[in-house]
Amino acid sequence: MGAGGFGTALAVMAHRMGHSAAMWSPFPEETEMLDNKREHAKLLPGVIIPKEIEITCSLGCLAAQEMVILAVPSFAVRSVAKLLETEGIPASAPVACVAKGLEAVTHKPLSEILAEELGQNPFVILSGPSHAEEVARNVPTSIVAASNSKDDAEFVQDTLMNETLRIYVSGDVLGVEYGGALKNVVALAAGILDGFGGGDNTKAALMTRGMAEISRLGVALGAKAETFAGLSGMGDLIVTCNSMHSRNRRCGILIGNGVPPGDAVKEIGMTVEGYHCAKAAYELSQKHGIDMPIVRETYNVLYEGLSVKEAISRLMERPKRHESEDLRFLKR
Repeated sequence: MGAGGFGTALAVMAHRMGHSAAMWSPFPEETEMLDNKREHAKLLPGVIIPKEIEITCSLGCLAAQEMVILAVPSFAVRSVAKLLETEGIPASAPVACVAKGLEAVTHKPLSEILAEELGQNPFVILSGPSHAEEVARNVPTSIVAASNSKDDAEFVQDTLMNETLRIYVSGDVLGVEYGGALKNVVALAAGILDGFGGGDNTKAALMTRGMAEISRLGVALGAKAETFAGLSGMGDLIVTCNSMHSRNRRCGILIGNGVPPGDAVKEIGMTVEGYHCAKAAYELSQKHGIDMPIVRETYNVLYEGLSVKEAISRLMERPKRHESEDLRFLKR
């Protein structure tokens, strides 16, 4: 479900593994283009979509599927999940969601949305350092399948794991989700830093302290701290902060170069999850009393007109503190 870069990459990979795969898009012009050209030239140039993969706007393709992959932007997860429930996909078919984000108005994680909209169908969250451009070209990649059901997570693992895609199983759904969603904010900030001319030292500090903020908020919202040290946390943060495949980083570079945030998002031309998630993360931190200075200043740059120079100064000139907040000193 979703014929963008990651949806296309996973469909091509599933076909290569011997599965019968279909791609659905709500946009007739997109399906017609993909069906005729058999290539997503804008997002995945050179990656051929085999003719055996059905490309359609019809929800009839759901009738006998054993698994559904939800590969739409986070803002579309609720509406497409409603379609899945309305169309009555097989009750045993798990829905594997690869979107990374929080719902804009409610700030709910996507697992909560899926639980509300899918009825009896099980769901699994797939996340980790996995750019579509590399998955589609069989570059070795490792991700995490998270679910409250060990059987459902292992079903997705067994179905999709192959010689170039290694999948680990996790029971910490919230930790995997918050890591995948909130790292986009830090990646956008990292891009801003790159565009502004920050150094390697600065970026390393931003990433490390950014992960500390992600972990603080995630744990406050029910996640396990150790999850943020794994693939869906630090792993995803590393790749998104450093790769030019990352829309968040590319958007941030434009902002760091002086392009107004709204114009930078438009110039990217695709969903920049970190831009929207920055607002949700900032509001969640305020609601729950969690100190997230990097998120706060990123929000101020994106939405309140704060200059990048002033944001860096605010972060560097904060009051002194210990790196580990629960540090216990030995008696001298």
